[in-house]
Amino acid sequence: MTRQLVLIFTFVFGPLVLASYVYGLSHAEKPMDLWGGVPESWRTYIVPFMFVAAIGFLMHWYVVFFQLDSAEFESLRWPWGDSDGNGASRLLIAYGVFLIPSALWLESTIFHMENDFSWTPILVIGSLFLTSVGNLMLGLLAYGALQDGVDGSAIMVIGAVMLAIQCILNDFIIWVYKFPW
Repeated sequence: MTRQLVLIFTFVFGPLVLASYVYGLSHAEKPMDLWGGVPESWRTYIVPFMFVAAIGFLMHWYVVFFQLDSAEFESLRWPWGDSDGNGASRLLIAYGVFLIPSALWLESTIFHMENDFSWTPILVIGSLFLTSVGNLMLGLLAYGALQDGVDGSAIMVIGAVMLAIQCILNDFIIWVYKFPW
């Protein structure tokens, strides 16, 4: 596993998440229905946090790929474990668990709304759950780097928290709770 491979993965799947939103919104019969039961007054709070989340992701991503040296990159570890040189593998798993379900969430929601299957909520909630797990993994890798005194790791932690406000709080908790399943 190499740094370049992980970077290429994020260059492919990061824009794929954005493309999935553009595509999903462009063919949804009623795009506003995707808000589910989230009150309109809450949307003025949630929409800005979508941009905060994007900035947080880019902060974390930028530090990982453009500020960490090779040794720091390879030493990324979980806070409870030791560094073993497999930082690239951990990062690829974290980005994969975050980005792939992120790209599938909107389409799975539209599929659920257009079909009357009892199992479709599992797809939607499952994709948001995995996205949240991936977000936590990115935060844990950042926290492990912070424990090791890596320069820029505080920015990584802040970026993961900014991302978590949207992905975990607004999407996985509030949106799932409010959606009319």
